[in-house]
Amino acid sequence: MTGSDFKSIDYLKWFGLTWAAVITVHALLLYFIFGLSTKESITDSLVFNLVFALAGYLLWFTVRYNLKEKSSIFDIVTHNLLAAVFIVGAWFVISYYTLITIFHQNEEYLRFLTGSIPFRIVTGFFYYIVYVLIYYLIMYYDNLQEKLKRETELQNHIKEAELDALKSQINPHFLFNSLNSISSLTISAPAKAQEMVIKLSDFLRYSLSGDRQSMTPFKNEINNILRYLDIEKVRFGKRLKFISKIEEKCYDVKVPGLILQPLMENAIKHGVYNSSDEVKIILECENKDEFILIKISNDFDPEAIRKKGEGIGLKNIKVRLKLIYHRDDLLKINSENNVFTAILKIPKTWDYENKNGNN
Repeated sequence: MTGSDFKSIDYLKWFGLTWAAVITVHALLLYFIFGLSTKESITDSLVFNLVFALAGYLLWFTVRYNLKEKSSIFDIVTHNLLAAVFIVGAWFVISYYTLITIFHQNEEYLRFLTGSIPFRIVTGFFYYIVYVLIYYLIMYYDNLQEKLKRETELQNHIKEAELDALKSQINPHFLFNSLNSISSLTISAPAKAQEMVIKLSDFLRYSLSGDRQSMTPFKNEINNILRYLDIEKVRFGKRLKFISKIEEKCYDVKVPGLILQPLMENAIKHGVYNSSDEVKIILECENKDEFILIKISNDFDPEAIRKKGEGIGLKNIKVRLKLIYHRDDLLKINSENNVFTAILKIPKTWDYENKNGNN
């Protein structure tokens, strides 16, 4: 809380309403309990309470100083005791002699005023304690909110860094495979090697330009996958057959960038790579009420000797989905009847910017 916050309209409204209630109650007590006249009751209440309301403003700087300097408990107690004696003393002296000046000819009221000195001193210290407690609560609350805000921003930065790290693992993985294929083709099929280099260039251009965009329309991901498959078809030829069944409403739904590529890599690695026959890779997308359902399936030869990988692609997808959507049920894999299927659910109503804050 800053000085400008202290003078804000909301605070002044709260401040004014509170003291208006205190002044009203004080005046009613003087009128009904102690039998003072209306003028005496209202004047007495206004003078004592308004002076302390103004004095309470000075308390704010005392509280801020104690917290800003990170003083010890002893220092805080000492500072507050000294401030209490000074503020309550000044408040009483100013209020007392102001009322004496106003009612200097009213001996009955002056006797009441003198007799109520102990009660007023106690009231002054009570006001001081209430003021200080409220100020400390306000400052601690604001400090807590600021701390939570900083922690949220830090978590968002960490999350973005983790997402970037995960995506950066995907691009080199595919790049190394492609370069190995190009290296082999330069001798056996130079024309295909040249074609593959061109397609790889287009693919990487998209990946690099969109890598920092965490969310992208599904149609962009499909176009990217088609580039990727064009590259792999140069490598595998007729052994790779791709079939897509995508509902029109799926295309505009935003999905995490580069989320489909590792699934396609997985299908090729464990399907096409280990088979000498044609392997079908089927990409389906259905539009549901709250999400789109993406299925990527490929048939495989169960008797083929497959090179065991580390599962980085699927693991990355699960981690990315968990970081982005805060759910761990969005990716399921299934292997049945020599068909491997990855099922991906992408929520449609999820707002990326509101979830992660403005970057």
